[in-house]
Amino acid sequence: MTTDAPAHLSPQEFIDQRPMSRRHWRIVVLGLLMMVADGLDSTIAAFVYPRLEDDWGTDVRTVTVIVTLSVLAMTIGGATAGPLADRYGRKGVIVTGIAVFGLGTACMGITQNVGAFAATRIVSCLGLGAILPTVMALVADWTPAKRRVQMVALAFAGVTAGITVGGVLASTLIPVFGWPTLLVVTGLAPLLLIPAVVRYVPESVGVLITRGRPAAEIHKALSVIAPDQDLSHVVWDETTVQRRPQRPARVVMSREFKRITFLLWMSFFLAQGMTALIITYMPLLVEQTGSLTSSQAAVAVAVFGWGGLTGQLSVSFALKRFDRFQVLSALWALSIIGFVAAALWAAQFAALLAVAFLLGLCLPAANSALQAITAVAYPPAARATGVSWANTAGKLGPIASGLTGGLMVDAGWTLGTVLLILVVPVGICIVATLALRARSRGPQAEPPHPEPQPLATPASEHV
Repeated sequence: MTTDAPAHLSPQEFIDQRPMSRRHWRIVVLGLLMMVADGLDSTIAAFVYPRLEDDWGTDVRTVTVIVTLSVLAMTIGGATAGPLADRYGRKGVIVTGIAVFGLGTACMGITQNVGAFAATRIVSCLGLGAILPTVMALVADWTPAKRRVQMVALAFAGVTAGITVGGVLASTLIPVFGWPTLLVVTGLAPLLLIPAVVRYVPESVGVLITRGRPAAEIHKALSVIAPDQDLSHVVWDETTVQRRPQRPARVVMSREFKRITFLLWMSFFLAQGMTALIITYMPLLVEQTGSLTSSQAAVAVAVFGWGGLTGQLSVSFALKRFDRFQVLSALWALSIIGFVAAALWAAQFAALLAVAFLLGLCLPAANSALQAITAVAYPPAARATGVSWANTAGKLGPIASGLTGGLMVDAGWTLGTVLLILVVPVGICIVATLALRARSRGPQAEPPHPEPQPLATPASEHV
């Protein structure tokens, strides 16, 4: 006797085997729009802080303290959000993060003194820190295995898009309405996404299973991406999740993952540190050459930003066709070429623009690829923690690069010397990428798209 009944699949296998549909794309697009909030925040540092000095007479030391506390709050928010999202759910953390960031930023626009401004800024940064890692984990949870790396990278491109949009808003609103209006607009805009997230984005099934939610609730979540499909064949061994699950923090730091964790943290630290150093110190170093003006330096930074947006959008499609470690290694190698070329021809404006665009194509795209690699490196039950802690390590990079860059400028280093020095951390990133690739091919690594197994529980794709 034969039967046409479908084979049993676990919820994760069901998600992995689904083709990308309009409903998948809706989750990815909402993820990208949520990441725009992270990019919009950059406009605050670039356009609002200088106004505090002009309008309120705030001294540079006070602004420095606000900036430092803001980065610290963002780091704490991100490091805390990951474990909370793995334990209690991605959706609630994301909605809370957007609400706290949006309302906090809008309230900054109606403050009347620097103390209230600093307090609301710190609160908004706590919410902002929670958004990025949780959104990356959510997008990874709901996209099929074959498209997961690509979709995470595509959603991360929202950060650079937000920087671009923020620049346009600042140039439009500040001259006419003032910087408080810019803060109110950039704060209220992300709040418009909350109803769409609540309605269209389901909670991750891995979290629901870990929390022991009933089968009907898990099937309801799966029906968001497969509304007309019979889900009776999607089953899992509930006895394997009745016991107390291992804490996500212990998974990330376990013997199985600690080497992967170290390599990812180091790569995030160096990649984000190099990007911040270029954006922060390029104008000053270019001016010190004496052959270029401050306006030309600003144009070079803008070209770097446009290159970043182009690179991040492009790398998401490259990750669909090529091995993610090969893509990342190629981006690092092109970065070395860019740094060497910039060191040799930085005094020529046309050459500087070309090299700035090349570095913009490579460095932000490398950050995007790192986000995607991290999102699939850990099992779903620890994914948000892994992504959030890697980004926490990355947040330390700009702090270190700010100190290092200042020392190099004070020592009188030329732009060419600084750019040549940056070849060293890029070389370290190449070594780390090769080590991650070797780790992914080790004996504990799984096939990229495993065959369905009856009653299987969600597993890590490792790196």
